Amino acid sequence: MVNLAAVRYGLVGLGVALLSTLQLQLLLAERLQRDRITQQGPEVLFQLRLAELALDRLPPARLARLSGLPLRVGAKPPRRSDRALEVQSQLLRQELCASLNPCPSVLPALAPQRGVWVQLLSPLDPVWLLVPIPPVRPWPPDPWLLLVGLGLGGSVALLLFFLLEVQRPLLLLQQVLGGVGRRGWPDVQQEQGTLVVRQLTARFNAMVQRLQAVEEERAVMLAGIAHDLKSPLTRLRFRISLLDLAQADLQQAVVDLDSLERITGQFLLFAGGGDQEVALAVPLEQLLAEQAAGLAASELELDLEPLVRVVQPVALARAVANLIANARSYGAPPLRLQLRVAEPAGEGFRIVIWDCGPGIPPERWDQALMPFQRLDAARGGGGHCGLGLAIAARVARSHGGHLERLEADGDSAWRFGIALHGRSQEES
Repeated sequence: MVNLAAVRYGLVGLGVALLSTLQLQLLLAERLQRDRITQQGPEVLFQLRLAELALDRLPPARLARLSGLPLRVGAKPPRRSDRALEVQSQLLRQELCASLNPCPSVLPALAPQRGVWVQLLSPLDPVWLLVPIPPVRPWPPDPWLLLVGLGLGGSVALLLFFLLEVQRPLLLLQQVLGGVGRRGWPDVQQEQGTLVVRQLTARFNAMVQRLQAVEEERAVMLAGIAHDLKSPLTRLRFRISLLDLAQADLQQAVVDLDSLERITGQFLLFAGGGDQEVALAVPLEQLLAEQAAGLAASELELDLEPLVRVVQPVALARAVANLIANARSYGAPPLRLQLRVAEPAGEGFRIVIWDCGPGIPPERWDQALMPFQRLDAARGGGGHCGLGLAIAARVARSHGGHLERLEADGDSAWRFGIALHGRSQEES
């Protein structure tokens, strides 16, 4: 495959070299013709003046025999239809007109020898002098021009080789690599380009397959754990209801079971249960309003701008629910849920949940976004396992955005906020 590519680009380079050499040689031939006419002008001028002086004493035929000048008598000498020769005759006439007055006529000559007819000043019949103008051969080319053409052809071949066999496969690989972990796993990439690029593509495919296998094993394991725990938790809930426990102990046992179920569900969500969700065009203000439906107006204030975006609705709803739960657990009421068009205006959106609590310190923000990390100064038990913000951050990344820590102005009633930035996905 590489040999065929080398032959293909070699042929392209050879073709460019031949075309460029031919073009340069034609330009050089034209320049040489002009220079030759310029150099030939004084010689032709001398012959004209000498022949005109001799014609005062000798007839044209005898002058031609004695001097060897190719002369012809007649008003219309035979002419040749030759575009290049016509251009050369005009150039020669310009050279002669600079020194002769009146300016002589110069015509392409139809003769065995390539040249032009130049009219002499004769007292009797018109007399024409044949001035030979040999052609400049455009081929074979000048060795230096051939070297320049080969260099140009080689440069074009190398540039095409670099663009098509190195740059293009790497750009495709870069685009695919940018989507890894955002919306599913990429397909196996075709190995193309140079040997090093094909080896890099093969290793990328192997890496993606290994990561996909590990991710699938983790998802199956966590889903299996979550599924297997449902039955024991249900039986425990039933048996606790049959026990003769004090109301406080019974309530605490139910809270612990709810915490176990919540932790199990968070593990399942973090395992990537919604990665394959279909993206749909959804009114975001309605989606957010549904997440806040169970809260009183005194606890959560809605400030939602009508906005339609293509999102994964279930995943985004879970992320917003986690942000609301995080603000209720570790912040202070009242809360405020905002929805705005992202700046600059386009296909983006910005969801912010505000609370009146102290919030997360800036130096611990990165730690708060890490999975299974709990900030002891602000967090307690209650069935939380340190995955709420991590899941919200993953959903934000899958929508081309991120989570941002915010602090309100001093005049605002709200003190701390978390913003989820995202943009429309490709509709499935």
